[in-house]
Amino acid sequence: MADTNRISSIQLDEKSVVRRSPQVEHERKVAIFDLLEDNEFELVDGADGPYGLHLGIEENRLIFDVRHEDDSPLERFSLPISVFRKTVKDYFMICDSYFEAIKTKTPSQIEAIDMARRGLHNEGAELLKDRMAENVTMDRPTARRLFTLVCVLHIRA
Repeated sequence: MADTNRISSIQLDEKSVVRRSPQVEHERKVAIFDLLEDNEFELVDGADGPYGLHLGIEENRLIFDVRHEDDSPLERFSLPISVFRKTVKDYFMICDSYFEAIKTKTPSQIEAIDMARRGLHNEGAELLKDRMAENVTMDRPTARRLFTLVCVLHIRA
């Protein structure tokens, strides 16, 4: 990976987010930390990075505002939120089941729920990667971490 083909900073537009569970807040922090530590992200048009990424939701669209490291605008594109709605909803349901299971279920039951959770997470990451392919190329771990952040942005009180 070239040093320029990466996200060097990320900001979430969280004006619509009013509360988060401790588990969701932890997932957000881990996703951002891991993303900044190791990612492959490159604009298709060839504009050089490293990039700053502002991620938010406006008018039922997921907004990717890609910037130079000095925060000057580079490229902005969007995806309809509706594309992710079912996957995010299913992912939240399985996450709730997982967090309940770790309190009372057997290790094999927890593992089965966790496999389903990871499967939905992978599905969401692939959907994100496919939908962004016109604008961005990225590796699977980057898509997974960005999908986690997309989920965080979907949370409403």
